[in-house]
Formats: sequence, C-alpha cells, structure tokens
Amino acid sequence: MSHGDLILAADFGTSGVKVAAVGPDLRLIAATTESYPLHLPGPSQAEQVPEDWWSALARGVARLASEVEDLSARAGAIVFCAQMCGLVCTDSRGAALRPSLVWLDKRSAPLMQKILGGWPSISGYGATTLLRWLPVANGAPSHNGMDPPGKMLWVMQNEPEVYEKTRYLLDVKDWLLHRATGEFVTTADSANLTWLMDTRKGREGWSAGLLKHLGIPMEKLPRIVDGDTVVGGLTPPAAGQLGLRPDIPVLAGGGDVTATALGSGAVADGALHLCMSTSSWVAGFFNRRVLSVAHSYATITSSIGMRPLLIATQESAGSALQWLAEGLDPRTRDAGEGLEEFYHDFGAPQPDDPFFLPWLAGERVPVDEERLRGAFYGLALRHNIDSIKRSVVEGVALNTRWAYAKVAAERDAQTSGPIPLVGGAAANPHLAQALADALNRPVRVGNARMSGVLGAAAMAAPAMGWSKSVWEAAGAVNGRDGPVYDPDPARVAMIDERYERLRAIRRSLVKLYRKAGP
Repeated sequence: MSHGDLILAADFGTSGVKVAAVGPDLRLIAATTESYPLHLPGPSQAEQVPEDWWSALARGVARLASEVEDLSARAGAIVFCAQMCGLVCTDSRGAALRPSLVWLDKRSAPLMQKILGGWPSISGYGATTLLRWLPVANGAPSHNGMDPPGKMLWVMQNEPEVYEKTRYLLDVKDWLLHRATGEFVTTADSANLTWLMDTRKGREGWSAGLLKHLGIPMEKLPRIVDGDTVVGGLTPPAAGQLGLRPDIPVLAGGGDVTATALGSGAVADGALHLCMSTSSWVAGFFNRRVLSVAHSYATITSSIGMRPLLIATQESAGSALQWLAEGLDPRTRDAGEGLEEFYHDFGAPQPDDPFFLPWLAGERVPVDEERLRGAFYGLALRHNIDSIKRSVVEGVALNTRWAYAKVAAERDAQTSGPIPLVGGAAANPHLAQALADALNRPVRVGNARMSGVLGAAAMAAPAMGWSKSVWEAAGAVNGRDGPVYDPDPARVAMIDERYERLRAIRRSLVKLYRKAGP
C-alpha cells in the first residue's frame, strides 16, 4: 500500500496533457491542461517531440503544486494514460532519435496496403494475411498506415540510420514511463495495437511468428506488464524536473482507450460507452474476443487483467467541430474541444439541412479507407452559417451511428439505458443531444473532459489501498456526475429519415473516393 492521500494522474492526448490530483473517492481535487504542438510536416504525416510531452507534464504538476498544499508530500502514486498507436524510436538510454510518429500519421498506408494485400482478397486483405494474423492477434494492421507496424517499417525503409540506432520501439506512454522510472515496459493494450501480440487466452505475449514475418526483432520491444503494476519509483532526475519527491510509485497505467473505458464507469460485460475527443470511438468490455473484419473493429487486450475491450474507432469527431470553428473564427483555436460558445445557438435542425461527412482524416470504422475525405452534400443558396454548424454537429452524430449500429449488433452488447458519453467534445450540449437523437438512446455526460484521468486514477486505486480492484474503483465513477440527454421524439423521426438518405450518399461517396482518390 502506498503512502499519501492523492494520486497524480495524467492523460496525454493529441493536443495536450490533462494533469490532476485525485482524492480517495476518485474525485478531482485540482486539475489543469497544458498544451503542446502537433507538427504536420507533409501529407498524411503527423509528429510530436517527446520532450514536449514531458515539459507539459512538468508545467502541469507545477500548476497543481500552486493550488494543492503539500502536493509532493501528499502524492502517493503517479499514473499515466496516453494516446495510442504512436512510435518513439529510442536509444538504449531512452533518448528519442527522431520526432514521434503519432496515431494520426498515415504515411505508411501505401506500404501496408502492399504488405497486407493479396489474392484472394477479403475486405482488402489477402486471405493468407488474415489466416496468419487473425487467430493470433484477433486482428491485423490497418490499411491506412495508422498502426505501429507500418510506422516501424516506414522508418526501417526510409530512415535506416535511425532504425539501426534504435534500441526500443515504444508507444507514447511507454516513453513517458521510462522518462519517469528508467524502466522500459508497455501494457497489453499498446502491445495489442501493434498487432504483434498473441492475444489468445493463456498465451498473451509478443508473437515470435508475427515479428519474424515483418522482420522486427523482439528485443526492440519492451516487456508487457499489467496496468496496475508499480513499474518503479520516480527517479531523482525526474523528481527534480517535476518538483516531486523521489521514489513515488509510478504505475504502468494504460492507453487512452482503456483509461477512458474505466473512466466512463461502464465496466460490465457488454456495456458500451461513447468517446468524443479529437477522434471518437464506440467501446465496451466483453467476456470474449470479438472481431469484425468486414467493419474493421475488434476487441483489444486491455491493460488490466488482459480483459477484452471492444474498440470501434472513427478518425474525426472533435477535430471536425474544431475544423469548422477555426475556419470561421481563428479565435476559437484555444477554446477547447467542446466549443460550447461557438456552437451555442444555431437554430433548430431543418429537414433540408446539408449533409456533412466528417472524413477529414480518412476513416477507419466501419470502412477502413484512408482515401476518404470530408464533404458537404446538398448545399443550397438558402443555407447559411447556422445551417453549416448544424450540419457538422449532426454529421459527427450520424457517423457515430454508422459505427454504433455495427457494434450494437454484437452478441451480449447492451443497447438499452443511458450510454455514457466522455471525451472533451462531449462537453458540447448540441453534440450530446444530437447523439441521443441519432442513437435513440439517452446519453449521460459525466466528467467528460477528465474521464481518462479518472480511469487512470482507478488503475492506481488498489495500490493506494482505496479499493479491492480496479473494476470496483471504476464502477464507482459511473453516472455520478453530469446531465442526461433524452432523445427528442420529433427529432428522432427526422434524423431517421435523414440517415436513410445519407446511406445512399455515403455509399456513392465511398465508391467515388476509392475510384478517384481524394
């Protein structure tokens, strides 16, 4: 059992890190957000400098220390969650050899399409590829180049001098754990999303066969530990940089998907939640592995107890809201993901509002296609800025319904009762209502912006002696804060009709982009 009465939890996203001091009842004592840049050096390229993550963490802890008395003495544990599907190439000391390729980076798409293709083809995958990957990993790398194997192979082929010097291939959280403790470890969720992990029950671990197939040495990968494991104590150099005392226990934590699932409080088998952040997903824990090749989603092995966590990811949600807001008003750049003021009052939805396809960065579920791009359909002279705002909000909601409908059809999926909505964009009440109407299901918004932080804190709760298990800690979070948005019957009828019209539009656009490209 750790000493102290606070957990320091940090959630590293695409645009910044949320840092919080969390008390024994898993409520926030104090919280702050520190930003860092995202670099877009070329088409389909997205990078960040790892030291920027650490510097932002140090600023966040310093800000908390100014608000929380005796923070260093009271902190009993530190835990991280972070964006996933990144790649940090490090030397033996953990120093990054180049900027990190983050999840948005898809430069390896052509490479992966070549590697994964073949005849006969099934949903763009060669049959041999699927036979090799699916039984072992319960999935395969995506065509769009987002997953770490594509990034690893891209560096191998295009920056051989960097790859040769690389001792470890790490995800974002893994690099942060090394920076804090000096240890090289990962958790099962990050390992699974490399699609180089054997996820079969009782065989969980790196797959020698899949690694050999891609030519990636196992010794370049960190060992896999459970998310509630104490990796080590905060090293003296790290403690000095963060203004904390050395040897505070640092837990392995997890990726943002696991942490957000825990922070939603929906931890029963088949219970689903929605996350609306830069990207979005429909997710939930299941008692078995689930796989849909046709619709590009599967369960991954979560960072706690190897429990399967279904994740159906879509590429643009909050980023689509932000795209419109910044385009019309550059002052909204720092307004946060919810953008409540920008979308405050845009009038009632109209039957002839234009349709918006939020494929600004391609799409992943239920169609895995990097070539897709966003579009407005049905614009007319009578439409104005309010029409466009409504269209973008509705477009994100209907795109979510597209993925949700596939997941909700899975055996044991729970489709009744309020569904938790978390993530920064969930703070937008118009989006929350649009989701309730689109899904015809009540939507409960908890501590939307801090769900990852709370889920990370739940992973550390047993080490603090606050709960018997991570699941017990997470279950206490469910539904205790925030409003519930009930479906509007009149709007449900209208949106059902518009969704049916959108089916044909969407089908035609998918074919067009696949044929002609963006």
